[in-house]
Amino acid sequence: MASQLFSPLQIGPLAVANRLVVAPMCQYSANDGVMSDWHIAHLTSMASAGPGMVVIEATAVERIGRISYGCTGLYSDDAQYAMAHVIRTAKSVAPHVTFGVQLAHAGRKASSPRPWDGGSQMTPFNGGWQTVAPSALPFDANWQTPMELDDAGIERIIAAFRDAAVRAVHAGVDAIELHMAHGYLMHSFISPLSNKRTDRWGGDFAARMRFPLAVAAAVRHATPAHIALGARITGTDWHEQGLCADDAVAQAQLLKAAGLDFICVSSGGAVPGVKIPVAPSYQVPFAARVKRESGIVTRAVGMINDPHVAEQIVQDGQADLIALGRAMLDTPTWPRQAAMALGDEPFYPKQYERGGPKLWPLKK
Repeated sequence: MASQLFSPLQIGPLAVANRLVVAPMCQYSANDGVMSDWHIAHLTSMASAGPGMVVIEATAVERIGRISYGCTGLYSDDAQYAMAHVIRTAKSVAPHVTFGVQLAHAGRKASSPRPWDGGSQMTPFNGGWQTVAPSALPFDANWQTPMELDDAGIERIIAAFRDAAVRAVHAGVDAIELHMAHGYLMHSFISPLSNKRTDRWGGDFAARMRFPLAVAAAVRHATPAHIALGARITGTDWHEQGLCADDAVAQAQLLKAAGLDFICVSSGGAVPGVKIPVAPSYQVPFAARVKRESGIVTRAVGMINDPHVAEQIVQDGQADLIALGRAMLDTPTWPRQAAMALGDEPFYPKQYERGGPKLWPLKK
């Protein structure tokens, strides 16, 4: 074993073969939440390069929780069966790769067109649906005003997360990740920029955490012990009145106490118009602080595309796992190339082994 990046790791009850994770990336190619043939091709390709884990894209727990009409969901039998088929197919190619799913609710950022369709958020009057949020605040100008959730609506969504988690387990996932970032529903409850409530679901940090912690508790209770449970949180809102790194640490500590096994640290998305200093590894310092001060297994994400940089992040103890998004879209064989660059044994599906260094003299 030449590198830390390709060493195994225990994430709660789950063992992964290496520290590389394919990040959840929306494909906008589902039909009423049901995964399509595109997902078979996409996720099998991602798994065949040999990461330790592949996380399925943001998957809505109810129909109105989808970002767009093309987003994946887990609110129907058909959606569950389709996801099970995709996971079985991908695992038949890469049996050692574990699969997670990111359970999500888009909240006030739902009812949007697919990126390639253009246009602004849709309303119930032009083909969309009514969005919901902790407070009746539009995300941006010309966006619809979301309906402020009452207690019954909040309890409905908590139950929807629980039920989707049960479906995910039946579909064959090894891990569940709760989406608490990017301005979607749970993040919008946590951030003071979007939660202006004065009841028990809003106010100080502890009150704003009540809803995501209720979701975490419901999912943990409904999830078998062999399933790793985690969350993607925000390291900062990049806004002086928003969440900061101190809050990320506090979230991680609370979620660890609630029984979560890992945290992925992202940032931004709470409100538009903020300046984010996007650069290679720009979110790693937030992950490093969360790992150091909470002790939970931590995943770093954000413009990491150099194998040696990824290796150094793990070696230095800044994060336990590295999530790859655009790097995988650009180069689906990135884990294989990284293994060779770091002196490790690359994974090839049996059908591709003739293209590897052992059986192809031209491969150096």
